[in-house]
Amino acid sequence: MAGRRPSETSALLNEHGIDDFRKSIDQIDQRLYGTAAEEDSLLAKNPELETNWKAETSLLVRYSGPLMLTYVLQYSFQLATVFVAGRLGTRELGAASLATMTANITGLCVYEGLATSLDTLTSQAFGNGKKHLVGLQVQRMSLLLCVVTIPIGFIWLSAPWILSSIVPEKETGFLAGKFMQIYLIGGPGWAIFEAGKRLCQAQGDFTASLVVVLVCAPLNILWNWLLVFHFDLGFAGAAWAVVITNNLQPIVLVLYIAFIAPSNLQCWPGLDLRRASQNWGPMVKLAIPGVLMTFSEWFAFDVLTIAAGYLSEPDLAAQSVLMTVVVLMFHIPFPISIAASTRFGNLIGYGALDAARIAWRTYYLIFICIGTFDVILLTSCRHFIAAIFTSDDEVRAIVTKVMPITAALQFFDALLALSNALLRGLGRQKIGGWVNLGVYYLFALPLAFFLCFGPPHMGLSGMWIGPSTGLAGAAILMATYMRFTDWQKAVDDARAREE
Repeated sequence: MAGRRPSETSALLNEHGIDDFRKSIDQIDQRLYGTAAEEDSLLAKNPELETNWKAETSLLVRYSGPLMLTYVLQYSFQLATVFVAGRLGTRELGAASLATMTANITGLCVYEGLATSLDTLTSQAFGNGKKHLVGLQVQRMSLLLCVVTIPIGFIWLSAPWILSSIVPEKETGFLAGKFMQIYLIGGPGWAIFEAGKRLCQAQGDFTASLVVVLVCAPLNILWNWLLVFHFDLGFAGAAWAVVITNNLQPIVLVLYIAFIAPSNLQCWPGLDLRRASQNWGPMVKLAIPGVLMTFSEWFAFDVLTIAAGYLSEPDLAAQSVLMTVVVLMFHIPFPISIAASTRFGNLIGYGALDAARIAWRTYYLIFICIGTFDVILLTSCRHFIAAIFTSDDEVRAIVTKVMPITAALQFFDALLALSNALLRGLGRQKIGGWVNLGVYYLFALPLAFFLCFGPPHMGLSGMWIGPSTGLAGAAILMATYMRFTDWQKAVDDARAREE
């Protein structure tokens, strides 16, 4: 998975690259998980890698653990903001929720979507035997994200006037916009961390991001308490707490690499802004579909939440509970899919198609089990879950009625998360982008609105049947594409990315 650094056009799978591939995996396993003896079957002495379902399952389980905890802790950043805002007042709570949702759609999902191109570029470069390209691609993406911050900044700086003209409660909209103006200062830090953590993930170090959030999550709570209550900055203090936390994350990541895991520097060619400013074409070609994949899903569910506001107050309250459950449950398959994407991209970059096919089948079986677990858990515990969130009998009745539909959505969402991840490993984000866009906006949302507000008058149940059916169709389409697409073409494309 790693290579020498004489030039960007040296052989992708030279003898050094094969040796470095094995050494890198051994170093990572020894550093993070103990000995690498369990992966002996994975790294055979011949150029073609050998693997089996047990080895792939073992790798996925060990890589996924740190990622799952990482994303749960990252989610706590937003929860802390909303919790603190709720302590300040109803208007502040509404403004925090509105600001968070708007920032996610107009900024963070753009950053995240663009950064997903690194899931392809860095993992395949590492598998190709070009270690220095991993760091170079991270530098390129960091620059791109900083450039993209400029148009995002114009939107966020204008947010007080934009939101106050759209939202019925003008003061709430204006307050949310002021929050976003401050939030903008933390945007580049959040973006650079999203790019930087891929430097470690491409090498199999999924503990890096966990260490960062383990440091930053409790500090985020501390900043909120100090700024909001101790220094009496009020609602603005909650925004400044997010800014400090976001900008602290890349700093902690650098310290982690420098002092705890310096072996990650094997993929850092040194800061080279000249080369990092060149040859953005392959990166942008993958990044734009990545934004499409991310934005189409995030925005679709926000549209459904807004639409629920046209139902009764109990329906809206139930929708909030269901969305919270969906987001929390998604923190199971999504981090695992990232680990799968990295591993799959390594194998594609290395050219080990037989091993990649074994991994592909293994991952789908694992995610079917994950989806089944979600269905059983949500269905059997629906009364208990409803009771945790509300004491209102009417809201609880709606939640327990709709929860089985939500559980079905979680099953197909798990499979779709894996399909999207494997498409990133192949470098086929474009397929996922168009499928997601078509499924959500040509099928799922129209069906949801028809069942909810049309002649069937199914209410909130109909609103969730729409995306559940759409996700099922998307999961089947992408799984079919993965089955019949030309994987060798993906290997050739990976090797053609010379810079």
